Amino acid sequence: MLLEHEGHSPVVHPTAYVAPTATLCGDVRVGPGCRVLFGAVLTAEGGPVELGEDCVVMENAVLRGTPRDPVRLGRHVLVGPGAYLVGCDIADEVFLATGSRVFNGAAIGARTEVRINAVVHLRTVVPEGTTVPIGWVAVGDPAQLFSPDDHEGIWAVQKELDFPGYVFGLARPDEGQSIMPDLTRRYGRALERHRRDRPVDPSVE
Repeated sequence: MLLEHEGHSPVVHPTAYVAPTATLCGDVRVGPGCRVLFGAVLTAEGGPVELGEDCVVMENAVLRGTPRDPVRLGRHVLVGPGAYLVGCDIADEVFLATGSRVFNGAAIGARTEVRINAVVHLRTVVPEGTTVPIGWVAVGDPAQLFSPDDHEGIWAVQKELDFPGYVFGLARPDEGQSIMPDLTRRYGRALERHRRDRPVDPSVE
């Protein structure tokens, strides 16, 4: 399904294929030779989503552009089933395996592999040719790699990257307080804009 959002409609190159159950919403640009498979969601939440030549986005992957950070995929990128990418820049010939996660402001260099269920955290810069092992976490600039059970090591780097401030514009709450009421209200207001989305007929140019 193609949806107009905030005055922008998806643009799909004639040589690309988008499965009938995939959803493209807003300022989404799918380049030559790309394949977007069943259940995938590419949504421009205030920032574009761009796929370079010959990218493959597999089943149920989600790519979400943000006002601060678009999603940009270079050439020959494969996004595995169930992967989640938000506001990140992916260079050429990158493999993002099943269940991988890449967060806001991250940049991944060419010929990198982010393996099954691995995470590239907020504002993390992964040098070209890096392998993030299965289930591991890359965090920082330049990226440091941590096993998933090393919470203290991850947090020591991640804390200074300020996830709530960078993503939601909110201060980290005091000990014992919750950020969630403010976060859900603010995010809900932003997502309210989808009420005005409308389907686009791909046969009409």
